[in-house]
Amino acid sequence: MPTNTAIGTLVPASNGNGHKPAEGTRLAEASVQQIYAELLTRIGEDPMRDGLLSTPRRMEKSMAFLTHGYSQTVEEVLHDALFDVDYDEMVIVKDIEFYSLCEHHLLPFYGRAHIAYVPNGKVVGLSKIPRIVDVFARRLQVQERLTQQIAQAIDQAIHPQGVGVVLEAQHLCMMMRGVEKQESATVTSAMLGAFKTQSQTRTEFLTLVRPTR
Repeated sequence: MPTNTAIGTLVPASNGNGHKPAEGTRLAEASVQQIYAELLTRIGEDPMRDGLLSTPRRMEKSMAFLTHGYSQTVEEVLHDALFDVDYDEMVIVKDIEFYSLCEHHLLPFYGRAHIAYVPNGKVVGLSKIPRIVDVFARRLQVQERLTQQIAQAIDQAIHPQGVGVVLEAQHLCMMMRGVEKQESATVTSAMLGAFKTQSQTRTEFLTLVRPTR
């Protein structure tokens, strides 16, 4: 496909019959780096200036990392880290840092996840719980769905008596644009099984993950 620079900025070139190719066709034929170079051009930048020469390549690499959850599954992450254990008290992993991208503006939101479950004969290797969080966080997301997906993944993996998930996050789409409220935070929760039906279990979980002042 014709380009006007070595970096590959898209140009509305003729398709050989005197007509310009449709936008969809141009995008389908373009590389990811060409598309990023085009975006830089359209916001008024010059992708050929010194500071931006490698930016499309870096953008491609960065986006691949930030969305690598699409290439992962919970089953692959858990592997053999499920153990038979005679233990039926609450297991909590709290303050799990996570980073994600808002699917509405592709701006980051980030925060901490608090996860608990009551085993029913099986437990998950502790390091796997943060990895489950990343499987879903490293995708385009909304916080509400992310919370539910984490809870459902643990529930389906070990069929515990119950699962509780609380996410606390700050959203740059609210902080950098829109209402521009830098101190705002969003809290979401998902309660399954005993955490949903037993108020004592739910209260114990919420009390234990409450920040210590």
